[in-house]
Order: sequence, then structure tokens, then C-alpha cells
Amino acid sequence: MEWVLPDPYVIDIHVERASIDAYGHVNNSEYLRWVEQISWAHSEALGLCIERYRELDRAMAVHRHELDYLAPAFAGDELALATWIVGCDGRFTLTRRFQLKRREDGKTLLNARTRFACIALSSGRPKRLPDEYQKIYGAVLVKETS
Repeated sequence: MEWVLPDPYVIDIHVERASIDAYGHVNNSEYLRWVEQISWAHSEALGLCIERYRELDRAMAVHRHELDYLAPAFAGDELALATWIVGCDGRFTLTRRFQLKRREDGKTLLNARTRFACIALSSGRPKRLPDEYQKIYGAVLVKETS
């Protein structure tokens, strides 16, 4: 499958009937749920699970979501959702990019971007990214071309 950026982290999604809304296609809230799901899965694959976040008293909290819905998905569709880390300022913020495609025809259904801010779990206040986060997330940083 061709992606907008190289070397994505990808998860497969089978669209269940429960994801369908009154209009007969996937409800927009499902796309956001999938974005959150892949964000956690990618972080865990990199070695940063919730337990490690708690040990370091740091979390990457959503500051802003941007979701561009390009085409609908339907019950039974087989999808592939990709993510990349495209920004890490080394201080407080991290940015992920996402692309959702239907496997059958390769059509992009969604492009999205999420900006995260580093916070202390104990207080909810902004805190610097731990060196470990900078090292791990920085190692997979992808330069955007578009």
C-alpha cells in the first residue's frame, strides 16, 4: 500500500456494524477512536506504555485534533490506519499524522493530525518531555514532504 510518508506504523481495522451511524456509514466519532487506538499502539510498540508514563509522571495529552474526512467507510470494510511522528520540539509538544485507507481500492478515507502537549500526570500541568520520550519519539521522527 502506498502511503503519504515512508515507514508508517500501521494497524488493521475491520469495520463492525456497531460503528455505523444513522446515515449508513462509519460515524465520525469512530475515526477519532481509531486515531487514539493507533497512537497508543504505536507508543507501546516503541516501549512507552501507560505504566512507563505513570513511572515518569508524564503523559502526552491531546492539545488539538484535525480530522479531514475524505470518503465514507462502511460495515465490512477492511481498513489500514497509518501513523507517523512528524514533530517533536524536544520541549513540550509532539505531533502525529494519520492516514486511513480502504484496503480494497487503496482510497484514502481520512487524513488527520494530532498535537500533543506533555503534562505531569500528578498535576495536569505542562512539563518538559523527559529525555526518554525525546530519544524514543525523536528516533522515529519523519520529515513531512506534503
